[in-house]
Amino acid sequence: MSLAFLFPGQGSQAVGMGVELAEAFEPARRVFEEVDEALGQHLSRLMKEGPEADLTLTENAQPALMAVSLAVVRTLKIDFGVDVTAAAFAAGHSLGEYSALAAAEALSVADTARLLKLRGQAMQRAVPVGEGAMASLIGPKTDVALAEQAAAAGAELGVCVVANDNNQGNVVISGAKAAVDRAIEKAKELGARAIPLNVSAPFHCPLMQPAADEMAAALADAKIIAPRVPIVANVTARPVHDPEEIRRLLVEQVTGRVRWRESVQWLAEQGGVTRFAELGAGKVLTGMAKRIAPDAEGVALNGPADLESFAASL
Repeated sequence: MSLAFLFPGQGSQAVGMGVELAEAFEPARRVFEEVDEALGQHLSRLMKEGPEADLTLTENAQPALMAVSLAVVRTLKIDFGVDVTAAAFAAGHSLGEYSALAAAEALSVADTARLLKLRGQAMQRAVPVGEGAMASLIGPKTDVALAEQAAAAGAELGVCVVANDNNQGNVVISGAKAAVDRAIEKAKELGARAIPLNVSAPFHCPLMQPAADEMAAALADAKIIAPRVPIVANVTARPVHDPEEIRRLLVEQVTGRVRWRESVQWLAEQGGVTRFAELGAGKVLTGMAKRIAPDAEGVALNGPADLESFAASL
């Protein structure tokens, strides 16, 4: 059995996430304390108590999701003797790539928290609220080709691109609001369902270039070492090992497409992965993995019982 660990991205956050882990495991509590200390913020209290609107803010959701993922990583290692770096590969969806790098010990938890806080703030600053939009194109007819055709129609009015190639039947577009609205109309003509997303900014499109510039400056000063497990990067859908390439791809990722379908396909077909374990909040990536690689097993590790059964299965 070849195992890959997956780390969720924005959208998987929920008030109460990580609470059971913190109550059950000292290593999880310590991770939440480290993140609070690094940010100078009671993020763990916000995660526990809300309000949801504050947790959903990009600058809070990103480090919070990372904290839950790393709480699982730390607990697996200390309390269950399962070292994430013994996996064949790791990958994370958008901000989850930072979680994967921290799990692989390429970045410290504290630095990752600070980088994600800045990343969220920079993304929010890049485009005034209301000027950008994102939409999910779904349905059996939806694939990258259809999404690109819809985005091309929208691009006649402004920036509009494919932002997330999640899996067959689920592709996200992003850009200027008028352009995305036009792309939604085109997608419906082509036979897809289109759902506008409740997001604060148009992520993973060229409008995010100011945020990419901010992250380039921050990442230039960040200490990044070679990961102890290969990370399959969003931008290339291929493993990355070199710290300088990791730095460059994290900057490109801000404006670039999340090639998640291709990443999971590579893991299953070229990487030989037969089991995917999603570490952190929610089960979104587990569902995607099962659709992309139906012959592989998928499991989400959210709470104490999940960790116990997973460790026992190894």
